[in-house]
Amino acid sequence: MSTVTKIFARYVYDSRGNPTVEVDLTTDKGLFRSIVPSGASTGVHEALELRDGDKSKWLGKGVLKAVANVNDIIAPAVVKAKVSVLDQEKFDEFLLSLDGTKNKGKLGANAILGVSLSAAKAAAAYKGVPLYQHISDISKTPQPFVLPVPFQNVLNGGSHAGGSLAFQEFMIVPTGAPSFSEGLRIGSEVYHHLKSLAKKKYGQSAGNVGDEGGVAPNLSTPQEALDLIVDAIEAAGYTGKIGIALDSASSEFYHDGKYDLDFKNPDSDPSKWLTGEQLADLYVQLIKDYPIVSVEDPFAEDDWEAWSHFYTKTQIQIVGDDLTVTNPERIKVAIEKKAANALLLKVNQIGTLTESIKAATDSYAAGWGVMVSHRSGETEDTTIADIAVGLRTGQIKTGAPARSERLAKLNQILRIEEELGDKAVYAGADFHKSVKI
Repeated sequence: MSTVTKIFARYVYDSRGNPTVEVDLTTDKGLFRSIVPSGASTGVHEALELRDGDKSKWLGKGVLKAVANVNDIIAPAVVKAKVSVLDQEKFDEFLLSLDGTKNKGKLGANAILGVSLSAAKAAAAYKGVPLYQHISDISKTPQPFVLPVPFQNVLNGGSHAGGSLAFQEFMIVPTGAPSFSEGLRIGSEVYHHLKSLAKKKYGQSAGNVGDEGGVAPNLSTPQEALDLIVDAIEAAGYTGKIGIALDSASSEFYHDGKYDLDFKNPDSDPSKWLTGEQLADLYVQLIKDYPIVSVEDPFAEDDWEAWSHFYTKTQIQIVGDDLTVTNPERIKVAIEKKAANALLLKVNQIGTLTESIKAATDSYAAGWGVMVSHRSGETEDTTIADIAVGLRTGQIKTGAPARSERLAKLNQILRIEEELGDKAVYAGADFHKSVKI
């Protein structure tokens, strides 16, 4: 039988020490478990992450309501309806019908997603195939499998770290590596060189890490951060083999129609805030001066004019995160407005696996790239590793090559690489167009 006999949810803790939802789904093939991640710099258009709001417990961040929604509403309905886990689309449609709102505001995206992902794992077990194979089957991606380039967030700023650096993530991208495992090794070596250089230049505390494992020295400008990373790449001996990617998370420092690169300073000078065009000029200069291959969320989530302007100024990958929130409706608008050319896929932004697959396939159809992503509040769940391989995205970001909740995903891809052998290729420099390889 491919139907569900039991669903049970509980709360567990994520990498920031906050509660999140874990779901156990049982069929006659066994028990299948998923844990839902949580973001810090969340877009306003994301599906609702249901939190209790009770300030007396977990500072209001409890998920007891979401857990109860799984146990009291979703579980009995799914068991009674006998929906097959083998039909992911029908299964997810049933979950969405139980909620009935556009943003999962009744049950919570965190409640729905845990059930959706566990159902996919149950289906893979029923078929006797790995999860990435099942995801490939239901999304109809072509062969061979593509192993993603690991975008490793080695230096943290923005809302993920202290200091005054506005841009949130500085990532290294081992496009010149011959394989995933070699790319990960190269990234690890650069990371250790970066940590050592940061300590020498900015003191021992500069080796402390942010939410996603990257070092977090007290820097003021993106140029300082980029210079440090370039020096680390050179020290490791990989100049020319590694690109750099930015995630500005610029919605975090967008105020009154301008961008405040000193937003962590309560006395920031408004006369120094940048217009969208001025910020675009800064990116263009950085791309000219450094080996930058990708920029994520260069502008605020609703500053469409700035996005479309920047689109005409560069040939590199422009990734929508807060802009598109893994939502097919937002993606459609971004395609029409020529605002970006790649999607950041975060399953908890939309709430079901089916909607995530649609977001990816819609993006591919427009010639976009797709990057699968973790969240800053992560767990030991490795599902996104299988999603990246199954959807053939060719790029994944999971944080630094440090902290087990980040490495869990990368270690899973190492296992997949070993398992697939010559049945898979490494995306490398083709990360933006991997679905066409």
